[in-house]
Amino acid sequence: MASKLGLTNKIGVIVDSFGIGVTEGLKKAREVGADGVQIYAVDGEMDPAVLIGSKRGELRKVIDGLGLEISALCGDLAGHGFQDASVNAEKIEKSKRILDLALDLGTNIVTTHIGIVPEDRSGPIYDAMQRACRELSEYASSLNAFFAIETGPEPAAHLKSFLDTLGSRGVSVNFDPANMVMVTGDDPVQGVYTLKDYIVHTHVKDGRRLRIVDPKQVYGYLGYDKMDHAAIADMAGGGAEADFIELPPGEGDVDFDAYFKALQDIGYAGYLTIEREVGDDPASDIAGAVRFIEQYRGGLSL
Repeated sequence: MASKLGLTNKIGVIVDSFGIGVTEGLKKAREVGADGVQIYAVDGEMDPAVLIGSKRGELRKVIDGLGLEISALCGDLAGHGFQDASVNAEKIEKSKRILDLALDLGTNIVTTHIGIVPEDRSGPIYDAMQRACRELSEYASSLNAFFAIETGPEPAAHLKSFLDTLGSRGVSVNFDPANMVMVTGDDPVQGVYTLKDYIVHTHVKDGRRLRIVDPKQVYGYLGYDKMDHAAIADMAGGGAEADFIELPPGEGDVDFDAYFKALQDIGYAGYLTIEREVGDDPASDIAGAVRFIEQYRGGLSL
């Protein structure tokens, strides 16, 4: 039974999860009852090098006309994140341009993956990631904006220890409780308290770990495969060989009563954005997730 929390957070959905393009996805987001949307802005029509000039204002008018906001853009450049110093200059530049686009569209948050933060603080991978994230953090902070790292590839305590070295909060956290449950086995409720100073955006997603898995095999790592969202979605679809499975909110191992209470406790007032990466009928699944959150937002018991 859900506690009567009376959440006041707005509900977001990821437009790309509908699989019908940006324009139709925006309409569908409004149809399912979302307050805002998160949109991938890496390539295609949302690439900041493509969405230029008056196109940005036109898109914002469409979003405003539907009564929606943008909770965040997704600027995840995949690959090995920022682990490979040889390609970081190009990735940093692209990330900055995505953040510029975000600000033009009315949000100051770009979510991303940076790669798994290694345990060895003295090695070249840690150094490459730290240098890249410091530059991104400084740029974002200068604009009162954020790059928000998605939780899951490493335990919350280790992620916090990395963020604490950057010198500013321009690189912060997009908190995804399901990734923690499915991959690292970390406790997302405790993770909220651990990362409380950095959480600027969240995902509502649920799942279950079926067997212990090396995060490097999921999120990629230098010397391993690159991170691939389609491959991760395939993994999360379940099946006999699956290491984890994504499930509708309330059907997996995320304790949403405690998770939402933790977000309340730390004073998080941002979006609860639904992410759905699997399933044959994403619109129905997302609509169900909206209803799931609304029962907490309205202070009703499930």
